[in-house]
Order: sequence, then C-alpha cells, then structure tokens
Amino acid sequence: MKLYFTPGACSLAAHITLREAGIEHTLEKVDLRNKQTAGGVDFRTINPKGSVPTLQLNDGSVLTEVAVVLQYLADLAPEKKLAPVFGSMERYRLMETLNFISSELHKGFSPLFYAKLPEVRDATAKLLVPRLALIAKQLGRADYLGGTQFTIADAYLFAVLSWAAHVQMSLADWPVLQAFLTRVAARPAVHAAMMTEGLIKK
Repeated sequence: MKLYFTPGACSLAAHITLREAGIEHTLEKVDLRNKQTAGGVDFRTINPKGSVPTLQLNDGSVLTEVAVVLQYLADLAPEKKLAPVFGSMERYRLMETLNFISSELHKGFSPLFYAKLPEVRDATAKLLVPRLALIAKQLGRADYLGGTQFTIADAYLFAVLSWAAHVQMSLADWPVLQAFLTRVAARPAVHAAMMTEGLIKK
C-alpha cells in the first residue's frame, strides 16, 4: 500500500502507525498548497478532498480521514495492540479519544497556521486552552492515553501536539504533554518516521 503524506501534517500519525505495525508500504509526498504529488500528479485525481493522509490500498482503492486510516492500519496488525478489539468498550473509548483529537485539537490548531492578525491568533489559542487541559487530564501520570500501551490515539495526539512549536504556542502549562511528546518521539518507529519526513536531522 501507499501513503500519501505531507511532512509534519496529521499524516505523520498514519506514517508512525505503519511503522509501529510493521506494515510494508511506500510513501509519496504531497504539496498540499499546489495539490501536486512528488510524481507530478494532480493529487485531487487520487483524493478529491485534497487532504492527507490518503492511503492507497493494494487493490487500488483509496481510504481517507485520519481516524479511519489509523483504525484500518491498526486492525491489520492486531498483535501489535495499536487499537483494542473492535466491538469492545475499550475500542469505543479509543474512538471517543480519536474524535476529540480530531474535532477539538486538530481543528483547533489548524487556524493558527493561517491567522495573521494577533487578536485572531490570541482568540484561537485561547479556545485551545481548555481542550489541552482536558487531554492533559486524561493522560494524567500515564505514559500513554491508554495507560502503558501505545495506541493510534497516541500517534495522532503526538502529530497534533507537535504543531504547537510551529505556531508559537507554549505547552509550558501542561508538563505532562511536554513529557508525552518527548516520550513518544523517543520510540524507534516515531523517530524513523520523523527522519524520513525530514522533521529531524540525522
């Protein structure tokens, strides 16, 4: 299968999951601004939404939307325990967390990449504060959102929280989130994904 990605975007979560799951894959970089793949193809002919991650399956079909892509990949490697078994209450709790990250954090951070007026940035950042406080409370003193087991929710949260540095939003008020970022970044699969995307230097 092939993952269409943009360095540092939410597709990083899918890239991490592919590596954590040990799934054979190829990668193709996408310029989201111009909607062009590295191979020079109009990306909208592959995914009309024009967004990443876009996962092209071995049969040529395409799967989109980060929370769905992550669950699909996790279910391909159940032995890795990247998601609880489907149908269990634990799985629904995972989906609850994925939806919160998607709707409250992911979409909360996104405007900060484009807001130019200081008052707009400040207002947007202010809305994120209680949401970050909630996810920090959920994490608590545990290593990961699910306790000791790394899951796809952690991969997604890591990708989104990593944006704070790029939009000049401090996470100093939430040391558990800072520690979480450090902990996840140290995982071999995460390190490899970030190296491949050019997010860290060798």
